[in-house]
Amino acid sequence: MKNQKGFTLIEMMIVLLVISVLLIITVPNIATHSSNINSKGCEGYIKMVEAQVQAYKIDNNAIPSFDQLQTDKYLKNTGSTCPDGKTGLVITSEGAVLTEEEFNATGQ
Repeated sequence: MKNQKGFTLIEMMIVLLVISVLLIITVPNIATHSSNINSKGCEGYIKMVEAQVQAYKIDNNAIPSFDQLQTDKYLKNTGSTCPDGKTGLVITSEGAVLTEEEFNATGQ
């Protein structure tokens, strides 16, 4: 009798079953958390822009617009939207950075 090394069909099917179960468990979980991930990314971007607005204010004694922040190299060409590409941002006259929804809700 030959000494053959390898997997049997049953062993391969068990491995594929385990992998399939793990994928079935994890993929829906990741999909439901994508909106949470996007909101956290937007919150982080807002804080970074607020810091750059304060740095510009200290250097120039004025509240900047997004165009001024980009022109003077305080921000890269990311624009006035969050990383999700959907949420617009506004710099208020006091230097706070708000989403367009928050800005419209305050009535400014």
